[in-house]
Amino acid sequence: MAFEREALRSWVKQVNKLQVLLVVGNCAEDSATRTVLYRAKELLEGEGCEVDVFDCASEDLPLFNVETAYFRPAFASIKARVKSADVFALGSPDYHGSVSSAMKNFLDHFWTEYAGKLIVSIVGSHEKGLTVHDQIRTVARQCYAWTLPYGISFHERSDFTESKAVGEALESRLKMMAGDVARYGGVLAAQRARDLSADYEGFMARYRA
Repeated sequence: MAFEREALRSWVKQVNKLQVLLVVGNCAEDSATRTVLYRAKELLEGEGCEVDVFDCASEDLPLFNVETAYFRPAFASIKARVKSADVFALGSPDYHGSVSSAMKNFLDHFWTEYAGKLIVSIVGSHEKGLTVHDQIRTVARQCYAWTLPYGISFHERSDFTESKAVGEALESRLKMMAGDVARYGGVLAAQRARDLSADYEGFMARYRA
């Protein structure tokens, strides 16, 4: 067991900086989801993560069409960003008990790029957004990804200050999430790298080059 723990520490050290891709799945100009994700960005960077933000309001990602999506000039650079991520923090408003169309569109463009990685759900909802969290977990499971055992839910009226900044309770939850992403995301990224370079059986074997 001592050897296994030391080996695990070694694998974690092999991961330079954990690469986190935050996805803002709200296209509104005045978006509480965007505010929360940018605060999460600051906290994740404080944990030593390298953070990239994919904002669906400004990115060149039209409605998914399997016949054309992969051949668009802008897609290669977006795919590279997704492929290099170790962790995905997905922020979506709760629209009719479902993820936003912008978030679903982002998720539809990729598949193998999620495998073996950690996915975190952050949902803006006045009803806790449980179905939205479940839908994101379903996508993760279908794509062979891992998820944190909890999601972050927030409601602008109760979780923001009068100046529209993140309130104390939500701040505490985001700090917990950032710490867990750094720890568990690092372990999973190291194990994923090991699985891809090994020759033993396992669900990641199908993704070896």
